Amino acid sequence: MAIEKPLSEMPIGTVGTVIENGLTGLTKRRLMDLGFIPGSKIEVLRKSPAGDPTAYYVRGTIIALRNNEASHISIIPHNKF
Repeated sequence: MAIEKPLSEMPIGTVGTVIENGLTGLTKRRLMDLGFIPGSKIEVLRKSPAGDPTAYYVRGTIIALRNNEASHISIIPHNKF
C-alpha cells in the first residue's frame, strides 16, 4: 500500500492521486475550483529556476503552486496515468 505524502515533497515526474486538501478558507476554495480535490490525478511537471513555484498538471491544465500551498495537499504517488 502506498503512503500518503505532501505534494511539495514529490520529485518531478511523479504522478499521484489527491487524497486531501488541508488548506482553509479562500485558498482551499480556489484550489478546489482548479481541480485539487480528492480523487484527482496530478503530475509534477517542473520547478521554476529558483525552485518555487512548481508546475502541476491537473484536470487538463497546468497550474503553478508555491511550496507552502503544495505542502498542505496530500497525495498517494503511483504509476503514470
